[in-house]
Amino acid sequence: MQTNNISIDPVENEATFQKKVQLDILRLDKMHPVVSGNKWFKLQYYIQDALSKGFHSLLTFGGAYSNHIAAAAYAANEYRLKTVGVIRGEEPQQWSHTLQEAAASHMQFAFLPRNEYDAVKRNACSSKLEQQFGKVYVIPEGGFGPLGMQGAANILRITDTSTYTHIVAAVGTGTTISGIIQATGAHQQITGISAMKHTFSLNDEIQSLLNTPLPGRFRLVHDYHFGGYAKYTPALTAFMNTFYHTTNIPLDFVYTAKMMYGIFDLMGKDFFPPWSRILAIHSGGLQGNRSLKPGVLVF
Repeated sequence: MQTNNISIDPVENEATFQKKVQLDILRLDKMHPVVSGNKWFKLQYYIQDALSKGFHSLLTFGGAYSNHIAAAAYAANEYRLKTVGVIRGEEPQQWSHTLQEAAASHMQFAFLPRNEYDAVKRNACSSKLEQQFGKVYVIPEGGFGPLGMQGAANILRITDTSTYTHIVAAVGTGTTISGIIQATGAHQQITGISAMKHTFSLNDEIQSLLNTPLPGRFRLVHDYHFGGYAKYTPALTAFMNTFYHTTNIPLDFVYTAKMMYGIFDLMGKDFFPPWSRILAIHSGGLQGNRSLKPGVLVF
């Protein structure tokens, strides 16, 4: 995948001027229409490892609207690898756009009840799945793991980001933020904004990936989940529309809208000192917006 399209765009409005901060956004969403944002970064070393070990099939995990599922199916197909998506929950009567796109990239599906899914999503292929799909290379949910973290660290190596005092990213599995922590300097503050409700175990998971105590310059914020994972309110979609009108930058309601909303709210609470240089990571995932009703968003 090419990174030529990625840019760093300034976000300027009354709040940034009033609080005397610089806010830029790293546009990973411009990288690719399907394998966008942080998805390729988390997948790249897994795919390389699978190919080097002679695998012909990948198996990975996600929900019916998972950006990771759509990206893994497309990327693997580009490398002529077969894919299996283990999907959380019973098979829906009508497949989501995500599942339809993944199927178009020749992904096969196995739908698991949530309790069974939760038991295998981070570990390995169960005997039941092995019997069904044979020898497969397993990528944990969301690309979680050392290889995913190693790839995510490359996000901040696309261009020189050392002059930023604050790096902010949305947090799902914790893989991307772990890579960001690993790639930043001691002078940089890192803020993760959780897209899920009350997931206080995330700190432990991030620490397990880093295999070292979390640095004091990292903070995980839980205040902007808008009801939980993939939940939203009219206030959030209104924010997305206003943000698009003023910046021409689309956000997704699952991750990046919550992150940007959080940044501006924290800015108003003087979380960022005057003269801070903030870099927000746009982690893509725009395909998830297609699950919203037509007309909710202006883009």
